[in-house]
Amino acid sequence: MIDPRSEENFEEDGRDMQAEIEAERVAEALVFASSQPVSEAFIAERLSRNANVHAIMLRLKEQYAPRGVNLVQVEGAWAFRTAADLSFVIRRDDNEVKKLSRAALEVLAIIAYHQPVTRAEIEDIRGVQASRGTLDVLMEAGWVRFRGRRRTPGRPVTLGTTRDFLDHFGLEELRDLPGLEELKGAGLLSGRIPANFNIPSPSMNDELTEDEDPITQMDIEELGLLAPRSTSED
Repeated sequence: MIDPRSEENFEEDGRDMQAEIEAERVAEALVFASSQPVSEAFIAERLSRNANVHAIMLRLKEQYAPRGVNLVQVEGAWAFRTAADLSFVIRRDDNEVKKLSRAALEVLAIIAYHQPVTRAEIEDIRGVQASRGTLDVLMEAGWVRFRGRRRTPGRPVTLGTTRDFLDHFGLEELRDLPGLEELKGAGLLSGRIPANFNIPSPSMNDELTEDEDPITQMDIEELGLLAPRSTSED
């Protein structure tokens, strides 16, 4: 004799499984259709209230792990990217990004590791003046943004990296930036570096610090700043 309660539980489990499959399909479609990383909040708005979006995305990430296209996390957002070991077969001759100058690379590295940082602080670290054009190139690439204004005389603008920066360089978060030993192993640091030389740990908090005020549209217009490019999904 079949227990009616067991049959009801079986039917309920079947409905739950079907709902999870459908939620995965919706999440997959949303990420696939977007040209930019999609936030979990954006996905959650299109699923049922009790859907565990993070768990859904982790399952999809695991499913795509062995495939030619991977689902990767960039901060709290998700995107499909070509598997790292297959990038050499993708031709991008028609859309080749112009290489950054050495000065631009140095400025980008300083911003990444020292953010929030002001232009004066960048110049102090490099020992040379940072040209306006160098910062403009990084802003136009979408890798650097205005964070706020420092609560010091002159209220200088503070700079930080963007989600596009993480996405372009294959980083899930700032803590994935290479450390001192990794840079040495890659041959990017000379063997004759000072004994007290160290690589700073970048700030993991994207929120303004205690000595920063939010930057406003009025600030941007008043200072003649290049408006940051908006690329993230809400």
